[in-house]
Amino acid sequence: MENKIELKSISELLGMNFFIPSYQRGYRWTTQQVKDLLEDIQEFLDKKQEGFYCIQPLVVKKGIPNEKKMEFKDKLKEIEEEGNLLQEAEDIISKYTKWEVIDGQQRLTTIFILLSFLGKGNHYQIEYETRSDSKDFLKEINTSTKNPNIDYFHMIEAKKQIEDWFIKNFNTEEKRIESQNKFLENLLENVKFIWYESVNENPIKVFTRLNIGKISLTNAELIKALFLSSSNFSSTNYQKRRLQQQKIAGEWDNIECTLQNDEFWLFLNKPEYNKPTRIDFIFDLMCEKNALELTDNENREIGNDEHKTFRYFYRWFKKQGDNNNITFCWQKTRSFFHIFQEWYNDLELFHYIGFLIENKVEVSDIIDEWNKENQTKENFKKGYIISKIKEKIKNSSDLYKKYEVSGFPKTQCRPILLLHNIQTIINQNKNLKENEKYKLPVFYKFPFHLFKKEDWDVEHIASNTDNALVDIKAKKEWLKCSYEFVGGDIKKKIKDFIGKDNNEKESGFEHLHAEIVATKDSKLLNDEDKNKIWNFALLDASTNRSYGNDIFPAKRRTLIGKDQGVKYLIVEEDGEFKAEVDKESNVIAFIPPCTKNVFLKYYNPTPNNLREWDEDDAEAYKENIRTVLNEFL
Repeated sequence: MENKIELKSISELLGMNFFIPSYQRGYRWTTQQVKDLLEDIQEFLDKKQEGFYCIQPLVVKKGIPNEKKMEFKDKLKEIEEEGNLLQEAEDIISKYTKWEVIDGQQRLTTIFILLSFLGKGNHYQIEYETRSDSKDFLKEINTSTKNPNIDYFHMIEAKKQIEDWFIKNFNTEEKRIESQNKFLENLLENVKFIWYESVNENPIKVFTRLNIGKISLTNAELIKALFLSSSNFSSTNYQKRRLQQQKIAGEWDNIECTLQNDEFWLFLNKPEYNKPTRIDFIFDLMCEKNALELTDNENREIGNDEHKTFRYFYRWFKKQGDNNNITFCWQKTRSFFHIFQEWYNDLELFHYIGFLIENKVEVSDIIDEWNKENQTKENFKKGYIISKIKEKIKNSSDLYKKYEVSGFPKTQCRPILLLHNIQTIINQNKNLKENEKYKLPVFYKFPFHLFKKEDWDVEHIASNTDNALVDIKAKKEWLKCSYEFVGGDIKKKIKDFIGKDNNEKESGFEHLHAEIVATKDSKLLNDEDKNKIWNFALLDASTNRSYGNDIFPAKRRTLIGKDQGVKYLIVEEDGEFKAEVDKESNVIAFIPPCTKNVFLKYYNPTPNNLREWDEDDAEAYKENIRTVLNEFL
């Protein structure tokens, strides 16, 4: 048998017998938690909302308390020996069977104390398996008792808090009596538990997952119980119904498994999503878009708390009654998943939609456009997608725009730099696909799952700091990087300079610097040009912080090391300077392809040197941005 789920009002619990098993701790709610519950219910009443106030899931299982099992067996044996009728056996089973509370005992006990205070007698019974007199104590809580039991202490404090709360909120006895009667009436009918009956599961394992592991029942788990409940299938044929249940369960697991793949998941979502089941994302969207077409009144009834999505589906299932069309509901669910699959498997849609979501376009808005009547995939791409991308890069579409110094933050470049990376990958895929030798649909996707796990900065390629070569460390670094590109006489001067003590006056650096610069034909970027797009790239924050305002060769070396998972140091060996791996380093990071291309001088087919990012390099980079993003600029 499958687990059962429904909404039960407090009045529907009347007459039930509950027991709290020994594997649970006792009653531990603080006075603040009791106060919060009272105020939440009162707020619901004050707003005169339609529908009901929903309490967290009450997870239960039918069973017989351990200490009663032997007595129960003896009674059955006695009936068997006497040859009594089956009805008497059923009466014995009913008498000894109680509801084992796996999760939700704190709220259940607090509601019990509240009902007692409000004068509702004979409501339901609760007893703690480890406290033989707990049932009697709860019926008549004596606030002056000196019983050292910690459970009873918290029960007494809860009762005091309830009394104090009503006195504080309703200052005359007449108002208090009136409000208590109204509160009781609404508590019984308009406050409901999500009733989750565990049938075949081990209760201790369920308790451990929900309490020790702190993994509460998600909307998806509650909805799954609705989908697999026999009462929600129109077919009365067991085999046919069982096949339908197995089909839904299998497809459900396949959807959840696909969504658990970060490469699929993170092109649609943020890493901060913390629900243990990811199919919740689809159900939340269905609720938001009213995919099951509830009326406005029905939607208002479901409220707006964390279990809103479950109640949306519960309302739909209840509305169907005996004519339940579970296939319709499940097909709606699958249709949302198939949309995501189609986006993921399409080269352009994957990248463009991933770009838009990264730039704060809601998935639900994209779905609205996708589902428009007579919408074709081609029109969706050329119309909606292209126009939305243009909108997102409009602040940086002028490739001659100056940032920072003109009051425009360099962060405005972030969307266009990301788009440059994405479109570069799209173009590479298209070119390979057209090559008869490969015939591959997609050989590489932009890894949103890696990109979204980092904080990204828009960073200058050539340092924007005017005095980048003022301190001795930067000067020596620059000279070491220049060493392999100069002739013998200058090599000797570099060695001599680096050999000086740090405290010595380096009066000869400017002359040596000018002499080295004169050996190349490149033109350096001026301060104004350093704040144009041709001098910006995306870097993860940790890499950016690791080199700050270092010179271009140092940045380049750091980046190459990060890509390889190592750290390079410039060391002197046999009178020569060379890069060597720091064996204790482990600094691997994802480097966006265009950022990597920049520091490899990929865009300039004939670079003069690797010591600076100069005008030729910057111009080649800018022209590549223009060419690659021509459709959007």
